[in-house]
Amino acid sequence: MSEIDRRVLETIVETANDHFFIVGGDGRVLDVSPGAEAVYGVSREELLSSTVQQLQQVGVLRPSITLEVMRTRRPAQLMQVTGTGRRVIAEAYPVFVEGKLERIISRSRDLTDLQLLQDEYALLQKRFSDHLKRSQAAPDAEEQALDDALDDLRVRSHVMREVALLLKRVAPSDANVLMLGESGVGKTAFAKQLHRWSQRCDGPFIDVNCGAIPENLFESEMFGYQPGAFSGAARQGKAGLLEQAEGGTLFLDEVGELPLLMQTKLLKVIQDGSLTRLGDTRARRVDFRLVVATNQDLGKQVEAGRFRLDLYYRLNVIPITLPPLRDRREDIPDLVDACLERLNQRYGRHKILGNQVWSTLMGSEWPGNVRELENWLERAWLSSPTDQIEAPAFQPHAEQDAASMPSVHSSPASLPIAPQESLKQYLERLERETLLQLSTSLPSTYAIAERLGISQSSVVRRLHRYGIKVAK
Repeated sequence: MSEIDRRVLETIVETANDHFFIVGGDGRVLDVSPGAEAVYGVSREELLSSTVQQLQQVGVLRPSITLEVMRTRRPAQLMQVTGTGRRVIAEAYPVFVEGKLERIISRSRDLTDLQLLQDEYALLQKRFSDHLKRSQAAPDAEEQALDDALDDLRVRSHVMREVALLLKRVAPSDANVLMLGESGVGKTAFAKQLHRWSQRCDGPFIDVNCGAIPENLFESEMFGYQPGAFSGAARQGKAGLLEQAEGGTLFLDEVGELPLLMQTKLLKVIQDGSLTRLGDTRARRVDFRLVVATNQDLGKQVEAGRFRLDLYYRLNVIPITLPPLRDRREDIPDLVDACLERLNQRYGRHKILGNQVWSTLMGSEWPGNVRELENWLERAWLSSPTDQIEAPAFQPHAEQDAASMPSVHSSPASLPIAPQESLKQYLERLERETLLQLSTSLPSTYAIAERLGISQSSVVRRLHRYGIKVAK
C-alpha cells in the first residue's frame, strides 16, 4: 500500500462516526479507531493488547460480535451494551484468504443519544396526554391554535387531536418521523400536515409508495441516473425522488416494503447526506426531512432478517401511532363531509347523504379505515341515480375481521349510464369503479394486476390517473 493510500485509510477510520475494530482470525485486536475509547471505556493501547475473547470475558463487549462471526463465518449484526453502559449497534464482516478466516472487520455506532431522544419524546407524549385530559372541559389557547392550523385535516376525536398536537410540536425539528398504523388510517394526510407545519414548508413534499415501484426500477427511480446509464434511459438523465425532495420533505410510505439492497443505500444517504446516481461516480449532496410510514411491525421484520436493524433505529426517532377509524368514530362525520365536498367538485354535481345512510357509516368497523370509507362513499356517489345518496346494495365490511380479505358485493357492470354521458366517459367511470373496488378488496397493486390480467405498472398508472390509493 502506498503512503498516500495509507494516509487516506487512516483519515477515514479516524474521522468516521462509526467505531472500527480490525481483529485477526484468532481474535487478537489488530487496530481500533480512536473514538472507541470513550464508548468502550478502555484505552486504545489496552484494546490493542487484548483479544476479543478477553474483552467479552471482562464485560467490555457484551456480547462480542467478532466471536459470533468467528463462530458462524458469516456477517452478523447485533445490539451491544458496553462496559460504560452505552448501547451500540454493531455489525461485523469476515475477510477470507483462500478459504481461511484472516480478519474480521467490525464497526459500531453509539445509539445512547438516540435512545435519550426517544425517552424524551415518550415523556413529551405523557405530558401531552395528561394535559389534554385536564383540559377536556374547555379548549385552551394551544387547542384553539391547533384548530386554526389544521387546514383541511379533519380532526375531532380526542385521540387524534393529541396526535396532531404532538406532530405540531416536533414539526420545527428535522428529526426523522416514523408513522405507524393500519393501512388507510391517514398517514399520508398527517405527513403532509407535518410538512406544512415544518420550516421546510416552502420546499417540495415528495410522496413515495415503496410498495408500488417495481423492484427492478427502484434504484433508478429513487436515486436517478445519468445519460446512457442503461438501455432505455432518458437522453438527458433524470434526478431521482431523493434529489427531488431537496429542501423539503421526503415521505416514504410502506417503508417496510423496501428491498434489503435499497435499505442499505437509503441508510448510506441518511448517514452521509449524499447520493450517487446510476452510471455516475460523483456524489451529490441532498438535504431533506425524512418521514416514513408503515402498517407492519418493523421490529418483527428486523427479527426475521427482512429489515436492517441500523436503519430501523435511524428511522424510529419520533414514532407516531395513528389509531384505526373504529377507535375514533367521532371523526367520521367530518371525514364524510370533506369527501362528499371533493366528489361534488370533481363530478360537478351536488349530492347529499340520505339520513338512513349515517347509521351504516357510524356502525361499521371499517377495517380499511379512512381509505375504505372514502372508496365506499365514491362508489355510493357514482352509483346513485339521484342527488340524494341512499343506502346502496353493497355494504361496508363491518362483519369481517380486519385481517381478512373483504369481498366485493357489487358489480361495476351494474352502473347505469347517465344522461348525456358519452361511451368514453361511461367506460372511464366503469374503470374507476372497478379499481376502487379492487383497491379495497385486494392487498397490493400486484394482486390487482393479476386479477385484471394486466401489468403492475399499468395498474399503478391507472390508480395514479384516478387518484386512487391502494394498501401496497
